[in-house]
Amino acid sequence: MNFQSKFQVAPPDKGSFPLDHEGECKQFMLKYMICLGRNDNDNALCRVEAKDYLGCRMEHDLMARESWKKLGFAEQEDNSSNNKTNS
Repeated sequence: MNFQSKFQVAPPDKGSFPLDHEGECKQFMLKYMICLGRNDNDNALCRVEAKDYLGCRMEHDLMARESWKKLGFAEQEDNSSNNKTNS
């Protein structure tokens, strides 16, 4: 009797992404990881570092460009928009 079922692997929702082989965003990643370590892995306390890291990845084409709102940073995007219009 064969109890193994066929396991189908699904791709990630956002697809694959290139690794940062050149280390272009390493400093941002390290700042984020240090923040997580200092805050008992509570990512809510490391939102600035997370946004900086994702921004670096988008700037260097290491991930698809997405709106900050879609990435869960709606309040920062609103603040950025307000700052640009008030300048």
